[in-house]
Amino acid sequence: MATRCSGHVNDPLLAPLIAFATGILISHAARFETPELAIALGLLLILTLVAARWSHRILYAPVLLSLCVGGIWMDVLHRPGRAPRVETGSQELVIVSGCVVEPPIFYEGRDQFTLEMARHARARVSLTVKDGETPPNLSYGQLVEFEGKLRPVRNFHNPGAFDFEKFSARRYVYWTAAVASGSVVKILPGRCGSSFWAAIFALRTRALRRIEALYPNKPYVIGIMEATLIGETAKLDKLWTEDFRRTGTFHALVIAGMHVSVLAGLLLFLMRICFVADLPALAITAFLAWLYALVAGGSAPVVRAAGALTLYLLVRYFYRRGRLMNLLAAVAFVYLLYDPEQIADAGFQLSFLSVAAIGVLAVPLMKATSYPLTRGLAHIHESNFDMHLEPKIAAFRVELRLLAETFRYCLRLPDKWGQSTLALLMRLVIYVYDMAVISAVVQVGLALPMAIYFHRISFSGFSANVIIVPLLTAVVPVGFLAIFTGWHAPAAVAEWMLRLSEKIAHWHAGWEPDSRVPDPPVWLSLAFVAALLLFTYTLNRSWRWRLPALLTVFALFALVFVHPFPPMIEPGQFELTAIDVGQGDGLLVAFPDGKLMIVDGGGFPNLFGRRQKPKLDIGEDVISPYLWSRSVKKLDVVVCTHAHEDHTGGLGAIIDNFHPAQLWTGANGDSPVWRDLRARALARHVRIDSMRAGRGFDFGGTHIEVLAPPADYVPGEVGNNNDSLVMRISYGKHSFLLTGDMEKQVEAELWSEGKLQHCDVLKVPHHGSKTSSTELFLDAVRPEFAIISDGFENGFHHPNPEVLKRYQERHAAVLRTDRVGLITIRSDGRRFTLQTAESQ
Repeated sequence: MATRCSGHVNDPLLAPLIAFATGILISHAARFETPELAIALGLLLILTLVAARWSHRILYAPVLLSLCVGGIWMDVLHRPGRAPRVETGSQELVIVSGCVVEPPIFYEGRDQFTLEMARHARARVSLTVKDGETPPNLSYGQLVEFEGKLRPVRNFHNPGAFDFEKFSARRYVYWTAAVASGSVVKILPGRCGSSFWAAIFALRTRALRRIEALYPNKPYVIGIMEATLIGETAKLDKLWTEDFRRTGTFHALVIAGMHVSVLAGLLLFLMRICFVADLPALAITAFLAWLYALVAGGSAPVVRAAGALTLYLLVRYFYRRGRLMNLLAAVAFVYLLYDPEQIADAGFQLSFLSVAAIGVLAVPLMKATSYPLTRGLAHIHESNFDMHLEPKIAAFRVELRLLAETFRYCLRLPDKWGQSTLALLMRLVIYVYDMAVISAVVQVGLALPMAIYFHRISFSGFSANVIIVPLLTAVVPVGFLAIFTGWHAPAAVAEWMLRLSEKIAHWHAGWEPDSRVPDPPVWLSLAFVAALLLFTYTLNRSWRWRLPALLTVFALFALVFVHPFPPMIEPGQFELTAIDVGQGDGLLVAFPDGKLMIVDGGGFPNLFGRRQKPKLDIGEDVISPYLWSRSVKKLDVVVCTHAHEDHTGGLGAIIDNFHPAQLWTGANGDSPVWRDLRARALARHVRIDSMRAGRGFDFGGTHIEVLAPPADYVPGEVGNNNDSLVMRISYGKHSFLLTGDMEKQVEAELWSEGKLQHCDVLKVPHHGSKTSSTELFLDAVRPEFAIISDGFENGFHHPNPEVLKRYQERHAAVLRTDRVGLITIRSDGRRFTLQTAESQ
């Protein structure tokens, strides 16, 4: 009983935090109204006052319940109101004016900045910069005006998709704006914003420019240094960081709370050796931590770390023993009070869970193993100190001195030198052990959120973190020394450590299991959390209890990683799902016998000779998460209908993530798009099969007939819509026609050859463009359902109104991904079922 009471006294904020967070989660699951909450909170407060007259223990439960309701209320109060609106279409040119609230970040061919057009109504502006042009010299607080197009921020409407609209709205960004070609960004007279933020952004801009000056013509080093030191990721290419992501060391590469701790520790050390008093040293450190957090863009992990550091310094000043879990609970409480929505943020969860895993699991393990040995290394020369230690530690010290004596005789060293050298080596071994324990505990403790949010569980991270984290930690102070002084020597040292980290990550990634993890079932997630809590509970008990709990944790960890659960596919049914990929195609085809196929992988059409690769990979960021949400681990076939970027852009990531056995293609020339995809497929040992008209075969319980391209078709060097692979898939009474982007010419040829027949479901050719869906074609096909995959208010004006009219005149049910999001049609061979993202 005494132990339990002691736990409550030592960490008094844990239970209130859990109650408050539970209330926020309840509010997310069920939408409450303010009157209901007022009544509930009033009743609980009355219950608390009544209980206070009886017993402190009786008081505890209603207090926690009140905090739970308080969490619900705080979440309701912080719910965003209606998003602001502008009365203009996405394709309409308008005059846009406002205040620059985030200065431009220029990278190859594009300038981006954030504009506030009215209070809490912002747009992220993109300006294409042609070769030889100089981007406008903008800074925080300038009033600007330009002619351009405004588009509302919009999600991909697929189950389980990332809520980008909500993410942007929390930053008051509701639109993206594109400066019209030929339009000039005019700087208007006057200033806006605050002088405080102007000074902060000026510091940030100077730091970024200093990094660019220190590493001329080194885009890789510039991009990673800016991300690591300043938190600017605009120039960070995903390809550069892939090995860090695979090995679970990406957290050390991009600015995080660790950076604040390192810089604060260095500052305190410097001020100590300069004889600065405790109170000024703590105050200066806290101030500089917050200044760094703001200059680094105010990213949530850094701000949380600055807050935690401030609280820790206050505790230290008042000579109170800081307990990690209580400090963590206090920081979490403050930030949830300020913004309850943070509880659903992956970064918030990972930050606090990683520290909690260290405090609850790693620290007790190290206290039981390495901490006593570390104490035993103190005053190793003084044998009288042995009497004050436990017998095991005293024996360890005696054996260490005997070993030092052996070294003394062999190497003829002075006694103290031998003992000190051996003690130093032992401290290094213990440090590596502690780092390995922390790394292992964090990897296991974060396995579940890593699987849910990033679909990765790293095994090489157990050792990679031990080496890479100290290296990248050292990059932070050395890099800032280079920024402040402009010296090239520390800049070269920081670059060397960065490139060494890259090589270590690359080596580890070479033996990392080449697989991604689908979403674990809810029951497995709950069981894994329960097993971790049970193991934590048994840490102070004998191995008789601890070992079964530990084995349970590892067994459930293995289930999360291996994921031996079948895909969520209706057996015996044929399914065609049009995934919302924006302006492009991405179709999931599930066959009655369980085989799975992806037809095209979405992407971004290259309209204006785009030089910069888009940051968003449709295959990795849109299609793959949807497949993982349905427990898909492997595909049987990937289809590339033709080599256009809005169809092939995401196929590379899909091939990497789902390891298909075959790649079916239409007619492809020797375009760069096709060369890249072919190389990726060959590297994965995927068999490439070029399909031509006349082939018919059974596959997956259906019959597939290839209608185009013709056997004698010769593709050009550049991909063409008429290169498209066209297939009819028949199952029972029903048929599905998949058309790629075929145009009028192919439609006419198929009609003249008598290959067009009635189909029940048609994937509308070329996104509903006027170049396809001729009356001749539609009269022959007569579809019941017409699926159009297109982007919301896209620049091609797809689907064409005349084409839509043709489908309506033939009484076809037109389904559009830009209107209803993901579209699923299933057939058992006799009847259809229809689902959309809106109905799920």
